[in-house]
Amino acid sequence: MESRLGNRLIGISAIVVTALVVVLWWWLKPAGDETGFISGNGRIEATELYVSAKAAGRVEDILVNEGDFVTQEQVIAHMDMRSVEAQLAQALAEVANAKSSEQSALALVAQRKADVAMAEAQRVQQRSELEVARKTSARSQALVKTHAISQQEADDNLARLRTAEATVNVAEAQIVAAEAAVTAAEAQVEQAAAAITAAEAGVSRLRTELDDGTLRAPRSGRVQYRIVQPGEVVASGGKVVSLVDITDVYMSFFLPETTAGRVALGSEVRIVLDAAPQLSIPAEISYVASVAQFTPKMVETQSERQKMVFHVKARIDPQLLQQYPEQVKTGLPGVAHVRLDANAPWPEALQVRLP
Repeated sequence: MESRLGNRLIGISAIVVTALVVVLWWWLKPAGDETGFISGNGRIEATELYVSAKAAGRVEDILVNEGDFVTQEQVIAHMDMRSVEAQLAQALAEVANAKSSEQSALALVAQRKADVAMAEAQRVQQRSELEVARKTSARSQALVKTHAISQQEADDNLARLRTAEATVNVAEAQIVAAEAAVTAAEAQVEQAAAAITAAEAGVSRLRTELDDGTLRAPRSGRVQYRIVQPGEVVASGGKVVSLVDITDVYMSFFLPETTAGRVALGSEVRIVLDAAPQLSIPAEISYVASVAQFTPKMVETQSERQKMVFHVKARIDPQLLQQYPEQVKTGLPGVAHVRLDANAPWPEALQVRLP
């Protein structure tokens, strides 16, 4: 009898243990996993951009207000650039001065080349005179031997030869000097050209600084905050306006490690916001963290808090967002329903429903 009682107790214990295991599995298993879906709580987020000043300065004006929609390259604000404008005027004057110096140097080169041509012409003339003097002196020396002319006349002709030779040497020296002057003048032209290049580079830099003083939107989006007001001074890189890119909106949520490994990039998602539970917004998985982390304090799982979770993002189609720019708001809480099985049909409650 004791043996039968023991067997019954063992049987009852086995049933109880089995029941507890089933209950625990049912309680701890991810919500909806048996139907090929998993869900997680999250919030709507969007890429935030800042319109910042490249250089330190005073904000002259801001042309947008909070909540305004802006397009890419739209002018958002202006910096006070009066000092840069003054520097630009000075740089433009330096360019004009350098160009004037270049023209003067070019004129000097032309003059020096004319001097070379004149010196060469004189050398030709002097060489002709030298040739005549040589022949005259040679004839004079022959005539002296026959006493046809006096020795004095022959000496005078020889002196004229020596003078002609010296004159030719002087002409050649003048050519060398004129050519050196041409080289020096050409160096002045190169120096003036270099000064023009440097001055124009300064003008280009200052014009770039002036252009940087006009702050433009890096992307299309909505103005979130005016961080500073006109008249305030900001440091280099100081933020002036913050924008939200309404074409890059996603829900950020966390999934337990038991199911995150089954979530693939591109998996379909339906987002249901607490503020609009009647809507079901289509999205797809765009990011799954490669490393698990401890559950953040603000995150609650569907069953109990999991010790380790993976950060996941579900991105909404940008083309869909462009149809509802006014409805895009960040920070809204909701639930992201992820379809793990591509063949599983979406429940009626999660069929796409848009405003």
